[in-house]
Amino acid sequence: MDLGIRGKTAIVCAGSKGLGRGCAEALAAAGVNLVLNARGAEALETTAEDIRNAHGVDVTAVAADITTEDGRAAVLSAANEVDILVNNAGGPPPGFWPDWDREDFIAALDANMLAPIAMMKATLPGMIDRKFGRVVNITSYSVRAPIPQLGLSNAARAGLTGYVAGTARQVAEHNVVINNLLPGIHATDRADALDQAVVAREGVTFEEARAARAASIPAKRYGTSEEFGQTCAFFCSQYAGFIVGQNLILDGGSANLTV
Repeated sequence: MDLGIRGKTAIVCAGSKGLGRGCAEALAAAGVNLVLNARGAEALETTAEDIRNAHGVDVTAVAADITTEDGRAAVLSAANEVDILVNNAGGPPPGFWPDWDREDFIAALDANMLAPIAMMKATLPGMIDRKFGRVVNITSYSVRAPIPQLGLSNAARAGLTGYVAGTARQVAEHNVVINNLLPGIHATDRADALDQAVVAREGVTFEEARAARAASIPAKRYGTSEEFGQTCAFFCSQYAGFIVGQNLILDGGSANLTV
């Protein structure tokens, strides 16, 4: 399927690994030029070169912390006209409610709520002027089904979801579409960290922790960054103009919700 976005420009945050890279790869396969961001320069450059070689698109790599003003300025200055924005950032560490102080919540809000909002505020005006824009925020299925040990993530991502609910409906008339993708467990570094926390807490092996988590998912497996990326690319396509302010769960059926 031709997604109708060949020649567009996308910013993909946290795009050197995991779900961000999956999104970057899928967009590049659709002919989208990329401004690719991550904090680690080495992994970022490797990913950028791999994507250039595989898909023949322009890829500008910007090593920066997107949660800071300077980092966002560096990423935005590397782009010209931004047609697509994929907001993504690593989630806060798991824990137990007494462990979290004000500083922990501020850090979570900066990374998983305020930084995505700042990127939207910077890019939406140009999208509105050009009558085309797609924003995909990678959040978590915990927005719909909160996870006890991920209280920091639950709180920050729920705030972003509330912001998107209003903003998406204010810009939709301009063919600017904002939606959220809510991943469950995928085979990424984030899943490794969560499984390692189970190892430390329960004294099991890493393989046992992973097998137990996979068994709890109706699909009986972890998701892949490739299938997640293809979903993201569709949400960025010419066919997504009537999908506004939605929260799509990609979790293998883990969250059994009726509404």
